[in-house]
Amino acid sequence: MDGVVNARRPQWDQPVSHGHAFVDGVTYRLQWSPVLTKYIKAVHKRRAAEVRWATTWVDHVHQVERLLRLPAFRTAFNGLGAAPSVAATDRKLAAALHVVEIERRPLIWTDDDAIPVLGTQRRRLEEAGVPILLLAPDPYLGLGPDDLERIDAFLAATATLGGEVPGPVSAPGGGASSPH
Repeated sequence: MDGVVNARRPQWDQPVSHGHAFVDGVTYRLQWSPVLTKYIKAVHKRRAAEVRWATTWVDHVHQVERLLRLPAFRTAFNGLGAAPSVAATDRKLAAALHVVEIERRPLIWTDDDAIPVLGTQRRRLEEAGVPILLLAPDPYLGLGPDDLERIDAFLAATATLGGEVPGPVSAPGGGASSPH
């Protein structure tokens, strides 16, 4: 969510929307592009992919859905507790690996800080034998028009494979600062 949808300087030509979420007595100001949230909603509505939350906001995701006017998406995990950023990276990776290794479905994973760049976990994602699209946006900019073009191209390519609807688009998941 933070650094993917909630960004300080969203890279869209249209005005951004603002709102507040509250966690344990702390107020967080969220900022997002309505164009981006409309896109996420459209992907869900046309069943182009299953959207799942994979975010440190997961235990408070209802607030995010209400603010961004998004439907209730499934969560990839829950129960992050009082220090969500501590466990989130491992839980996000485990959720992504589950999609490609267990569910055997294509994966679009958007996250500004949890996607492994190198190493064993990255190889596991890449060698699972299903199509993957890993997008790590600049956390200050979040997802932008170029990212959505890449997602559209991936969705079109996986649709021609005749397989299942791609697994989670975790664009709403993603992560950075405060609870995401």
